[in-house]
Amino acid sequence: MLDISNAKVVRVIFLAREYGPDSPHLRDYISGLNEDEQTSLVAAMWIGRESFEADAVAEALETARLERSAPTEDYLSGIPELSDHLEAGMEALGLDVTDVEERM
Repeated sequence: MLDISNAKVVRVIFLAREYGPDSPHLRDYISGLNEDEQTSLVAAMWIGRESFEADAVAEALETARLERSAPTEDYLSGIPELSDHLEAGMEALGLDVTDVEERM
């Protein structure tokens, strides 16, 4: 399973929507996450864009760990549909973020 809280994923979604995926606000937030959280964020995004199936989350996490070659904030800031992919990934994994979204 993912090693990041729903609230942190929702924060990334909101920052990407509010300021754009290449904003300094989003980049700073992602860079402040620990390595496991960053890996989980990448895996969730990949599942959301259908690079991996939801039942292959362990494979997505391992691939994200092994293929990390640039800072995560650099990689994710280059994805225009980041917020949509993250939301779809969380939904595919059965993780409901609507409660967290409503509180934010």
